[in-house]
Amino acid sequence: MTPMMRSLKNNNFNRRIFLGSSAYTLMMPLSGFAMTTDQATDLVVRAVSEINKVISSGKNEQSMMRGFEDIFDSFGDVNMIARYALGREARSLPDADIKSFTKAFKIYVSHKYGSRFREFIGGQIDVKSSRKVKQFFEVKAKAVIKNQEPLELIFLVSDKSGEPLFFNIYVEGINLLLTERSEIGALMDSNGGDIKATIRKLKNFF
Repeated sequence: MTPMMRSLKNNNFNRRIFLGSSAYTLMMPLSGFAMTTDQATDLVVRAVSEINKVISSGKNEQSMMRGFEDIFDSFGDVNMIARYALGREARSLPDADIKSFTKAFKIYVSHKYGSRFREFIGGQIDVKSSRKVKQFFEVKAKAVIKNQEPLELIFLVSDKSGEPLFFNIYVEGINLLLTERSEIGALMDSNGGDIKATIRKLKNFF
């Protein structure tokens, strides 16, 4: 992580939270807001517990990545994150292509962020605080790593898909939603908008 990334201003960071979540919120069906702070916190506590188990397991990289896939699948709103990453393209694609993309994207993003979590081996992630922000909850956690400065993680949680799930993660200010929308968009462009070619590329990333 560069010094520039570590010195992000609070106002810019909050603006990125708004930009990364408001567009996502517009994609979700309207429903009554029923989730509580305790439910959002519990979701992240359980997700973090599973992450801690994986990073302390001593297993090989392949096994750890399968563990991160399971975590992303169990606690993350995979379908919505994948559709957000596709952007406008998602509206015109056949359901079969959306399903194939979502499956490949889940593996791709799990390995990508799982590789970052592997850097925490020998450390511990702890949930620190939770608060309601408009129609979702922001749950902050801290990764304490030996011989390094603690790293901040932020999970954004909503229940608009029917159950509490995280729909975005910030790792030291890096926004999963906006990063993947940009990178998937660039990948689609490089493949001339061909979703099948994009899916093949995603499968070969890791």
